[in-house]
Amino acid sequence: MGRKYFGTDGIRGLTNKAPMTPEIAMRVGQVAGAHFLRGDHRHRVVIGKDTRLSGYMVENALVAGFTSVGMDVVQFGPVPTPAVAMLTRSMRADLGVMISASHNPYYDNGIKLFGPDGFKLSDEDELAIEAALDVVPVLASAEHIGRARRVEDARGRYIHAAKMTFPDDLRLDGLRIVIDCAHGAAYQVAPSALWELGADVISIGVNPNGTNINDGCGSTHPEALQARVLSEQADIGIALDGDADRLIIVDEKGRVVDGDQLMALIAADWHRAGLLRGNGLVATVMSNMGLEKFLAGHGLDLHRAAVGDRYVLEMMRAGGFNIGGEQSGHIIMTDHGTTGDGLVASLQVLAALVRAGKPASEVLHQFDPYPQLLRNVRFSGGQPLADPKVKAVIAAAEAELGQSGRFVIRKSGTEPLIRVMAEGEDAALVERLVGAICDSVKEVCA
Repeated sequence: MGRKYFGTDGIRGLTNKAPMTPEIAMRVGQVAGAHFLRGDHRHRVVIGKDTRLSGYMVENALVAGFTSVGMDVVQFGPVPTPAVAMLTRSMRADLGVMISASHNPYYDNGIKLFGPDGFKLSDEDELAIEAALDVVPVLASAEHIGRARRVEDARGRYIHAAKMTFPDDLRLDGLRIVIDCAHGAAYQVAPSALWELGADVISIGVNPNGTNINDGCGSTHPEALQARVLSEQADIGIALDGDADRLIIVDEKGRVVDGDQLMALIAADWHRAGLLRGNGLVATVMSNMGLEKFLAGHGLDLHRAAVGDRYVLEMMRAGGFNIGGEQSGHIIMTDHGTTGDGLVASLQVLAALVRAGKPASEVLHQFDPYPQLLRNVRFSGGQPLADPKVKAVIAAAEAELGQSGRFVIRKSGTEPLIRVMAEGEDAALVERLVGAICDSVKEVCA
């Protein structure tokens, strides 16, 4: 069956417009709660959120839904997505929920669901929940309604868990770090963890007001971080997104380092230490060809999954890999967690930097990327990629690019966008061909 509510990363949309209304959120709580009522124990769901204003509304609706079917609820308040995944397991919960639209603006929100193992739900579980969302739920009897409570030390528990992934023999003393938390979920935990490990921490993006999350800051807008790294003469800059499951790094010269470079660094570091499993890593179809060439030079393989960290993780679990991720900065290390974790990934990068004893600009740029261009075209409906005119332009562009590069053209799973990416040896050719395809999409959407 088709998906009406779930995309590539849970349920996401414009606040107070379907599917992100309080009514649907409450129904998600009822249906997901009932789906995980398995066994005769007292059932529990844990809920975290980022700093969006609408988080209060969505959280309360979910609590009403879960308790109405007999699930107890534990509320964490603002915590990163990986904290919810970790605490779902450690608190023996039947289900974990993160209320966040990740890197999207404040007026969007979303619901991410984690199973009792801390992993995002399988397609089978999501489809079962989808099917039940339009069915009247069976509510608990009065004496079996669930209870709700808040846990105030969730952030401290996550900080401790994150620090435990950093090598015991290393410290961050003397390292000057600027961290941009995007006014999001990690605004307290990330600077605290770095400070506790000895770093000199300069924090930006740590004053959330409900509407400034990801607004000109964080991993999708690194310009403020670049400027601050240079003005503070910092050794490195770290940018997280709104729910802190991805990161982008800035070196001491103000240059941005993306997820492909970071995965290359971590994989090579782990390979030398005998820690890398699967003889390579899993990335997506969007990752640069330069990463593939770099790994091959170390005798390692690059395996490509569909876009979306859930698909990366599925391939990692199937193939026994312990590193995977996306160019955008989602990096999953299954030795340390069950989902992307910007803070934990940054600690692995910092460990490599400390061991090398060299400037970030010399350590973090592992390979020369192929010229790559990604452009997004917003559309209001229909299937523009199925239009004969667009298909003809794409076919002509693919023929002209030939074997010197590749295209990835797809509909976004989280936003009404057509994403057009190309890479190749000739940057000017890549730009011209991407422009032609984008123009054709705009024309049929007009």
